[in-house]
Amino acid sequence: MMRNTKTIYLAAAMAATLAVSAGATAEAAQFPLAPNAEAVGALGTYTTKRSDTLLDVARRYDLGYTQLIAANRGVSAWAPGAGRRITLPSFYILPYAPHDGIVVNLAEQRLFYYPPGGQTVETFPVGIGMNLKMTPRGTTQVVWKEPNPTWIPTASERAEDPDLPGEVPPGPDDPLGDFALHLGWPDYLIHGTNLPDGIGRNVSHGCIRLYPEDIATLFHAVSVGTPVRVVDQPVEAGWIGNELYLEVHPDQQQTKTLDLDRTFKPAPPPQLAAFVVAVAGNQLYRVDWPAVRRAGLERNGIPVRITRPPHRAPSSIAPQADARPEH
Repeated sequence: MMRNTKTIYLAAAMAATLAVSAGATAEAAQFPLAPNAEAVGALGTYTTKRSDTLLDVARRYDLGYTQLIAANRGVSAWAPGAGRRITLPSFYILPYAPHDGIVVNLAEQRLFYYPPGGQTVETFPVGIGMNLKMTPRGTTQVVWKEPNPTWIPTASERAEDPDLPGEVPPGPDDPLGDFALHLGWPDYLIHGTNLPDGIGRNVSHGCIRLYPEDIATLFHAVSVGTPVRVVDQPVEAGWIGNELYLEVHPDQQQTKTLDLDRTFKPAPPPQLAAFVVAVAGNQLYRVDWPAVRRAGLERNGIPVRITRPPHRAPSSIAPQADARPEH
């Protein structure tokens, strides 16, 4: 996929923030996909009820836990309280990868599925390896589809917990859930879970987990041979019409801190300015560098516009090498 155009398709609601009523039920995150599209979706809002937790809200709207917490910094995950307006960050810059089959962005903790025909994209939050190095990067494919899988602990899992059973049959105690997609990488699967609160977290020994309802959808949609690409892109950018948007995700340590403290110490990603310079191209003079720096510090995973209108003179020039964010 080449990002050499400024064409994008967003959901029809992109022009205005989507207000979601407290009793609404989320539909599958499927979006129309125009040629050369670089982003999909729209931000939404939700007003909490007294009984809500953010984990409830995340699952209801097909969001990952970290994704929702990062967009609502400081809000209690377990007791947000009644009447609190929550941002639903359902606006995604697509990973830099071919629009074909399954693409997983580890940094984003999200899976994108491009069905044959290239007219739509579906996206689901995922749980990934406790250590980012646990989940392989690169290209493989679906080699086997297994309904009602039996969980057989791997050597690394058994080394960590020698008391694990030899196997766990299908049922409510099965960590693989109801469906599993076996990959060309031995011992790595895309599967469901019996612990949905782990979606949007670094929790597995390398497998990619989905909510039970999401793995059911994906399992029945994909075929054996579907390509699977796993990337790690904490910084993404895409053009919406004539405007450049930047999306920056927390790193692994910030994700862990966010899980515990609902916030983290600001730290821009390495080479952020160089990345922006590369993607802005001949529109570099329009880049709003203060907006870039804010996005790099906040790292809330929400795409933000970083270009000024073409007719306006820039308020600052691109930072020099010694003026780029410290890492």
